[in-house]
Amino acid sequence: MPSPNDIKKGTVLDCKNDLWVVVQFQRVSPGKGGSFVRTKMKSLSTGKVVEENLKASEVLTFADVSRKKMQYIFAEGSAFTFMDGVSYEQVSVAGDVVGDDAKYLKEGLDVTVVMHGENPIAMELPMKIPYTVTDTMDVSKGDTVSGTVLKDAKVDNGMMVKVPAFVKNGDVVNINTESGEYVERVSQ
Repeated sequence: MPSPNDIKKGTVLDCKNDLWVVVQFQRVSPGKGGSFVRTKMKSLSTGKVVEENLKASEVLTFADVSRKKMQYIFAEGSAFTFMDGVSYEQVSVAGDVVGDDAKYLKEGLDVTVVMHGENPIAMELPMKIPYTVTDTMDVSKGDTVSGTVLKDAKVDNGMMVKVPAFVKNGDVVNINTESGEYVERVSQ
């Protein structure tokens, strides 16, 4: 039986006579008492977002969903269009489904779209995404050695990130999609 410990972002729960998609979660193990999962869930029928703590001992019902590998193509208004690489079927995903993850999207990026029937209900990004640095300032000599000095950099999709001082224009860097932070420079 599924339990709250099986929850991750994009999990769809069937509870309270509605389908709820988990948009955020955090596992909590207090020093006293049992562990639980703190969730932020969005109703698929009303769009209402609620926060709920689920005890680790609770039994949940997961909704039947499918996950499709798709490629991001473009944004039009508040909707984002993705294409299935096998069937070439295009799916439009509402901006509120994509949420804050929209800042990581760039043309050609492969993502996982969670579908309930024919409806896209969530999007899952890869853990790390490579971006090309398009605009960053040079730093003075000596500051680049330790890698502890951070500077602002604009990447190829327009997002601003903090990178170590040794990163230059044209470098490819991996960004963690959970934290939005620089992970590493990719060798070219």
